[in-house]
Amino acid sequence: MYYSEDVIEQIRQENDVVDIISGYVRLQKKGTSYFGLCPFHNEKSPSFSVSKNKQMYYCFGCGAGGNVITFIMEYENYSFFEAVKFLADKAGITLPEVEYQEEQRTHEKKKALLLELNKEAAKYFYYQLRSQNGAAGLNYLVNRELKDETIKQFGLGFANKTSQDLTNYLVDKGYLKEDIIEAGLASFHEKYGVMDKFWNRVMFPIQDIHHRVIGFGGRVMGEGDPKYLNSPETPVFDKSRNLYGLNFARTTRRDHYILCEGYMDVIALHQAGFTQAVASLGTSLTSGHANLLRRYTKQIYLAYDSDQAGVKASLRAIGVLKEVGLSAKVIDLSPYKDPDEFMKNLGIDKFEERISQAENSFVFEIRNLEKEFDLKDPDGKTRFFNEIAKKLCLFTEEVERENYLEAITVKYGMNRDHMRKLVVSHATKAGYVAESEKYKTAGKSKVSMEELKQRNQKLLLTWISEKPEIYQMIRTYISPNDFTKDIFQKVAIRLFQEIEEGRMNPAGIISMFTNEEEQREVASLFNSKLDRLETKQDKERALHEIMLNVKQTSLEYQTMQLGADVKALSKVIELKKEIEELRKANISLENNDE
Repeated sequence: MYYSEDVIEQIRQENDVVDIISGYVRLQKKGTSYFGLCPFHNEKSPSFSVSKNKQMYYCFGCGAGGNVITFIMEYENYSFFEAVKFLADKAGITLPEVEYQEEQRTHEKKKALLLELNKEAAKYFYYQLRSQNGAAGLNYLVNRELKDETIKQFGLGFANKTSQDLTNYLVDKGYLKEDIIEAGLASFHEKYGVMDKFWNRVMFPIQDIHHRVIGFGGRVMGEGDPKYLNSPETPVFDKSRNLYGLNFARTTRRDHYILCEGYMDVIALHQAGFTQAVASLGTSLTSGHANLLRRYTKQIYLAYDSDQAGVKASLRAIGVLKEVGLSAKVIDLSPYKDPDEFMKNLGIDKFEERISQAENSFVFEIRNLEKEFDLKDPDGKTRFFNEIAKKLCLFTEEVERENYLEAITVKYGMNRDHMRKLVVSHATKAGYVAESEKYKTAGKSKVSMEELKQRNQKLLLTWISEKPEIYQMIRTYISPNDFTKDIFQKVAIRLFQEIEEGRMNPAGIISMFTNEEEQREVASLFNSKLDRLETKQDKERALHEIMLNVKQTSLEYQTMQLGADVKALSKVIELKKEIEELRKANISLENNDE
C-alpha cells in the first residue's frame, strides 16, 4: 500500500500538530513551544513538548516523539496508513486510489472479509443468547451476577448446541465455507464435513482496540472439555498481541492497569467500575502483551488466581513485565480465588483497599522464594540469601538495587554489608555478569561509549535543525557518511539536502518512515537536550568537540570495515586527514549567537 510523498505531506500540513494534539492533551504555551502531561506515560510534571515551528512533539520523560501522523499512530494504535486516512478525513482531503501490489491487495481484502465474518458471527451469537435456544447461556450469565448493560457492552452471546448452526447461517448470508474455516469459526471433519468451532458455549467476542471483533472465547455449558475454547490464530487474530478488554481499558482515567487471567474477571471488574482491567487471551503473558500494555501505562497490578498455579503465573508475568520496563504489584485476593469471586463476596471498597495494599513484585518474589528453603537450618538460610543476592544483581540502577537491598536485609535481619559483598561476588561470577552490566567494568564502558557516540551524532543533528545556518560553516568537515547508524545517515542526507535548497522540514523528514519506532527515533534526533552554554566561546568549543567526536566515530567505523577493501583504506586515510584539518579549524559562531 502506498501514497505519494506529496499526498502525505499535504495531509500533514493540513493538520496542525498543536491543534490535533490539543484534542487529546491539555497544552499550555511556554515560550515558543506548548507543554502538557504526556499521554504515553504517567507523570505529574509536564515533560511533553509540542513545537508549532517544527510541527513535532517530543516527551523528555519517555522519549515518545514524532509528527502529527506519529501521534495518531501511537495514541490510536493505528498503522501508518490508517493514521494518514484518519487525518485526511479530518482535513477533508480525498485520498487518491491506493497503489497496492497484487499481494497486498489480496491480503487486505482477506483481512476485511475475515473481520466481516467475525462481526456477523458476533451478531448471530448475540441474538441466540436472547432466543429460546440461548436460555441456558443467559441463565449462566445472570447467575454470575452480570447486569444486562454489561452483557450488552461486551457483546456476550451463545453458540447453539447443534454443531452447524453458525456455518449454515453464514452460508445463507453468501459466505464461502473455506472463508468461514479461515476465520476460525468452523473446521472440517472427514466424517461430518464442515462443523462449527463453537457450540453449546457462552461466547465472549474478542475485540481489538478499535472495537472490531477479531476472535472469540467460548465457555462450555455443563460438562465439556476444554472448559474455555478460543479462536485459532488467523490473519486478524494474534493471541500474543491482543488483550481482552483493552478496547475499553484504554480510555480509563486510572494511572495503572489490572491484569487478570480470565474473561469473567475482566467483565466483573469493569462492571464494578474498575475499567482498567484486561486479560491475556487464554495464553501466558508474552512480551507482545507487555509491549502493548507499555503504550498505555507504566504500572501493572496483577490480579491472577490466588492458588499455586496463579502464583506461578504471577511470578512468570513479573519477569515478562520487567523486561519491557513495566513495574508490577500483586493484589492479594485471599481468601478468594479470583477477582470475580472476590467482588461478589467482599465488594468494591474492599477491592479498592486491596489495590492500595498491593505487594511490590520483588517482595512478592522473595516471599515465595522463601518457601523453598528451611530458614531454621544454617545451610538453607545461606542458600536462600545467595538466591536473594542473585536477584539483586539484576537491578542495573544502583539506587533501586540499594533500596531493595536495604528493605530485604531489614526484613530478614541480615547484615547489609555482608549482603552487599555477596551481591558483588555473584555479579562477578560467570553467568551473572552478563545480566548485570553494572558490575562489569569492561561491559559498562563499552555500552556507555557506544551511547556517547550516538549521543554526539544526535546532538549535532539537533543543533543543525535548531540553527540551520550552522550547517554552512561545518559542511566542509561533516557529511552524511559520518553518521554511522543507518537511520541517522538517512536523516542527515535529507536534512542537509533541504538546508542546501533553502528549506527545512523536520516533520516531513519523519514522514519518510512508516514504522512507529523509527519515527520516534527520528524525532529524538531533532530534540536532543543541548547544554545551556552562556558564552559564545563555550558554544564554539562544544560544537567543535561534538564534530570531532562524530568524525572520530566515523573513522573507527570505517576502520572496522577495512579487510582487503582498497577503497575503504583510502576512505580511512582521507578521514584521518579531515580530522586533522578539523582539529586546526576555527569554528566561529560570531554571526549566529543568540
